[in-house]
Amino acid sequence: PPAVAAFRRHVKTVMDVHLMIAPVDPYIDAFAKAGADILTAHLEAGPHIHRTLQAIRGAGMKAGVALNPGTPAEAVEHLLDLTDLICVMTVNPGFGGQKFIDMTAKVRRLRAMIGDRPVHIEIDGGMDPVTAPLMAAAGADVLVAGSAVFKGGSADNPGVYGENIRAIRAAAEAAS
Repeated sequence: PPAVAAFRRHVKTVMDVHLMIAPVDPYIDAFAKAGADILTAHLEAGPHIHRTLQAIRGAGMKAGVALNPGTPAEAVEHLLDLTDLICVMTVNPGFGGQKFIDMTAKVRRLRAMIGDRPVHIEIDGGMDPVTAPLMAAAGADVLVAGSAVFKGGSADNPGVYGENIRAIRAAAEAAS
């Protein structure tokens, strides 16, 4: 929460906070007070995901649920009316720079299950100009990129970051 509070004054758009911790519930109010707009918890992080999603919304934030690569899409089918975002992990949580795990079929199943509900599908892990179009074409509408954004840049050469972001965005938009 202190990091979110420090970033909040610099973030003029939506602050999407993805917690890869267990348990999540004791921290919900602190992240709301710090300024998070969306709070995403892993389905696997606790035994009462319904309670967690209700608490996130009750704290005034949009609620997201994340799925690890080994968790099937059907695990969130009963949660679709309680969530604003489903985050599909395309790496195993833990550290940046991992190899992309293809979750195209899972994203397609989720998009079909969601139907006309206003639920976003977010992809986290291994996004770059090659993988972004695969996920966009399958139905994802939010892409999280880390290592691919920072590749080749530095404090002395920050322009590369913008170029990398534009390349990922253009590749995704061309596929959707």
